[in-house]
Amino acid sequence: MKIPVLFYIVLATILLVLLVIMLVMDMPFNWVFFMTCVGEVLVIFMVYKVLRDKYATKKTFDDFYEDHPIGKEERQLRK
Repeated sequence: MKIPVLFYIVLATILLVLLVIMLVMDMPFNWVFFMTCVGEVLVIFMVYKVLRDKYATKKTFDDFYEDHPIGKEERQLRK
């Protein structure tokens, strides 16, 4: 079963937000240190998974932003 890449992104984000909450709540140092180490490994793993993901798109830099395609609007108006 293939786990989607978005899962790893959400997992790393949640873990690191929990780490910040633990720091604010003044949790014991050993818990914070352990969570920091796990978070660092998870971020590296997440970056690896994102870069190795088989994702293809037909978008180019000419499309600019999806919600505001500058080049395509100008080309369509000229035709």
